[in-house]
Amino acid sequence: MRIPSIYFDNAATTYPKPEEVYREVERFMREVGGSAGRSGHRRAVEAGRAVFEAREALAGMFNIPDPLRIAFTKNATEALNIAIQGLLKPGDHVVTSSVEHNSVMRPLTAATVAGVSYSVARCDSTGRLEPADVEREITDSTALVVLNHASNVTGAILPVADVGAIAHSRGIPLLLDAAQTAGRIPIDVVSDGVDLLAFTGHKELFGPQGTGGLFIREGLEIDPLCYGGTGSRSSELEQPRRMPDRFESGTLNAVGIAGLAAGVRFIEERGIDEIRGHELELVGRLLEGVAGVDGVTPLGPGDPAHRVGIVPLVFDDYSPSEASEILDRRYRIATRAGMHCSPSAHRTIGTIDTGVTRVSFSYLNGSGEVDYLLECLREMAGSTHTS
Repeated sequence: MRIPSIYFDNAATTYPKPEEVYREVERFMREVGGSAGRSGHRRAVEAGRAVFEAREALAGMFNIPDPLRIAFTKNATEALNIAIQGLLKPGDHVVTSSVEHNSVMRPLTAATVAGVSYSVARCDSTGRLEPADVEREITDSTALVVLNHASNVTGAILPVADVGAIAHSRGIPLLLDAAQTAGRIPIDVVSDGVDLLAFTGHKELFGPQGTGGLFIREGLEIDPLCYGGTGSRSSELEQPRRMPDRFESGTLNAVGIAGLAAGVRFIEERGIDEIRGHELELVGRLLEGVAGVDGVTPLGPGDPAHRVGIVPLVFDDYSPSEASEILDRRYRIATRAGMHCSPSAHRTIGTIDTGVTRVSFSYLNGSGEVDYLLECLREMAGSTHTS
């Protein structure tokens, strides 16, 4: 029996969200409605409490000793820009990987105008990275190592702890882009050696769009990307230096942050291990099944343990956009075709001229949905061979 509608575009944003998230967003809008940190009345205080509870929940998830070291942003891109633009100075050098998203590559490229340089450690054709290749790119002027935790194109998980150890042995901070891993892979900023952690709320943390954050280790001096009202030290014209106020100018998306906290609680109740185990089952099921489908090739690591729930597909008889359109219109399966805002990754895996059709899971997908996708892929392959 066919499933009526399936969403496999979770690497862009998760859908659906847990019911707890929907309920919390509605509760906040209807029953709270205040602006966090802007007044002393009950509704403002309750909004501020919701924001702080979200900081505490995220600090617990990432083993961040002080929740106030987390600054909320509207997404991981803003967090990465704060870290990159706020830390680097003329003459600084950066090391990154060849599978980074444009949220890293574009700020780095823009920074070259101001005298910053960067080197790229090349990943292999599946998107995997050797820590020694990062070490070879480090110079005496290297001031930052930037690494995504998992590629949004191949799903390959990068060796964060090993790279962190190399960077720290040279006194260099590590900035981790956890857009694709926060909520589905354990992250411990202490044991992994992460000095700056950029995350988004609307993916595997199951929060609303417009939420994200940046953890900044104590001792790092970073300039703000935006200046303005913070609700603190309002009589002064200079931006506050204390965290998180320094990076939270303007009214916070408190309703979104409350929804994000509900998403984090949903994850805590089930446990990262259960979530990861389910993801491995889905990825393994797809990789095993698609191996028997003529004309469809999965890219990325062959071992599910080396990737998150992202599987890029290439078709012999369809372009990525054609395949994605057929899956959507004929079978009601949502995927994403194209470059995925990551041309560097596509150059690495050899798909820069074509792109791929990306299938991406969340914890709320089921094995029956994967089986239905495989049925549709077999039907698509059969139709081209009989036409």
